[in-house]
Amino acid sequence: MENVRDPRQHINEEPRDDFMDTAIGFGAMFGFMLVVFAAAVIVKFVIS
Repeated sequence: MENVRDPRQHINEEPRDDFMDTAIGFGAMFGFMLVVFAAAVIVKFVIS
């Protein structure tokens, strides 16, 4: 590879679907935050 800055020489070996990656990441983060929120609510009711 002579010119490392030439984008034509960098073949995308694994084509990715950016929208689905973003949607899955958003869904996973939303699910995680929902679990954290539910745990915090449960802890608050147990304490009070």
